[in-house]
Amino acid sequence: MKKVTVQNIVETFSLKVLAGEKHLNKTITQSNVHRPGLEFVGYFDFFPTERIQILGTKEITYLHMLSKEERKTRIGNIVHYHPPCFIVNSEEEGLTYLTHHCTEEEIPLLITNHKESSTDFIEKLRLYLSKELAPQLSIHGVCMNVSGIGILLRGNSGVGKSETAHTLIGRGHRLVADDIVVLKKIGLQALLGTHDKKTKEFLALRSIGLLNVVRLYGSKAFQEETRIALDIKLTKWEKDDLNNELDQEFHYTEYMGVKIPSVEIQVQPGRDVAGLIEAAVHNWILKKQGYSAAEEFMSRIESEIENSD
Repeated sequence: MKKVTVQNIVETFSLKVLAGEKHLNKTITQSNVHRPGLEFVGYFDFFPTERIQILGTKEITYLHMLSKEERKTRIGNIVHYHPPCFIVNSEEEGLTYLTHHCTEEEIPLLITNHKESSTDFIEKLRLYLSKELAPQLSIHGVCMNVSGIGILLRGNSGVGKSETAHTLIGRGHRLVADDIVVLKKIGLQALLGTHDKKTKEFLALRSIGLLNVVRLYGSKAFQEETRIALDIKLTKWEKDDLNNELDQEFHYTEYMGVKIPSVEIQVQPGRDVAGLIEAAVHNWILKKQGYSAAEEFMSRIESEIENSD
């Protein structure tokens, strides 16, 4: 199971540590977070103790209203379960009692810069955790964002994946990953494609070597991640082997239980593979909008036959 540490959260969101500095190595395994409400009034039947606990202005205001003894009891009941950490998205003033409890129980207590609502902060935190904790798979290939659509380029070594990616970059599209593509399953039916950090911004071309596309072509040539919508396999040209001009439905490739529409493009010298990939992407967009050129063509043929009859 993948893990994120409290230290990762502190660094990613620039949080201030109020207590538990020596315990930031605690791990988080759940992408959902929790705002304790019912727990403050003594209801713990469904308390998700493994989640980060968020205390916004509403929760902190409620705690401030309690008597010293009552507050001690309410907070003590929660810290007793040792959640991975507390994050306060409110004013820092008056949190001495919370700092004391977290210090005693060795629970990290963090605070945001409270320049955004708790709802907005929680949404960003959930998105970060869902990506970091998502099931993932590494595959050999290239990941690009073409006209706003995430694609995978697959094929045997030497078929021309990286060279095609370079041509696409020259046409204004963006590289996400070359050689090793990391796929992350986000939700039930979504795949996110990204790099493995070591290869970030790099594109390897035979006879040329390693290129840093951002240094060569600017920041517009690279994108950190993209949602995968189309899987394109490049294969060597074989005469009369592929005849799919009237195909009305995509084939699919499955990754971690997610089915991605798949297209096969044959490669041979002089063929504009990058242009064919652009065409495949735009054709996919049209199909998502409900239009099929093959269906319209067949409709015209049927109409002509009916008129001739």
